[in-house]
Amino acid sequence: MTALKDLNGKFIIDSAHSRLGFVARHAMVTKVRGNFDEFDGFAEGDANAPENGVIEVNIKAESINTGNSMRDNHLRSDDFFGSDAFPTITFRSTNIKVVDEETVEITGDFTIRGNTKSITIPFEFGGAVVDHEGKLRIGFEGATDISRKDFGITWNGALEAGGVMVSDKIKLELELALVKEA
Repeated sequence: MTALKDLNGKFIIDSAHSRLGFVARHAMVTKVRGNFDEFDGFAEGDANAPENGVIEVNIKAESINTGNSMRDNHLRSDDFFGSDAFPTITFRSTNIKVVDEETVEITGDFTIRGNTKSITIPFEFGGAVVDHEGKLRIGFEGATDISRKDFGITWNGALEAGGVMVSDKIKLELELALVKEA
């Protein structure tokens, strides 16, 4: 099996087999889960100098999907993502640190609504396999928490009993399948 330390070259995100998701608290008592349906990106690695690797992800903001069209349209509006004015959410790595054989920490510039903040996402290496087309396919899973207010997403509604409609803390959930470029 290919080990994390052996990954070299450019890998393209297979968006059909990947998920860029999120979880937010709603009305302080439940969770709303969603994801972005349209995104692309790549990872380029050098096993001899993993810190020099590059990862880029571009997400189409209007592709947000929580399974509720009324909520999704509100999330696309200027109250949240403002997808007409800010059509793309981006992540660009600034540092890659191999923690151990199974874990890598990726730090990078995450941009939503034109606001850029540095975030770190720990990823677990899910493994590697040569697929039916003879291409090397790898998988990673990661998660981290962000503050939506850091990215200019400040809309909220007060609850009669106290508290707010939408949590500030948002959990990002990432399941990535990547295929080595020929």
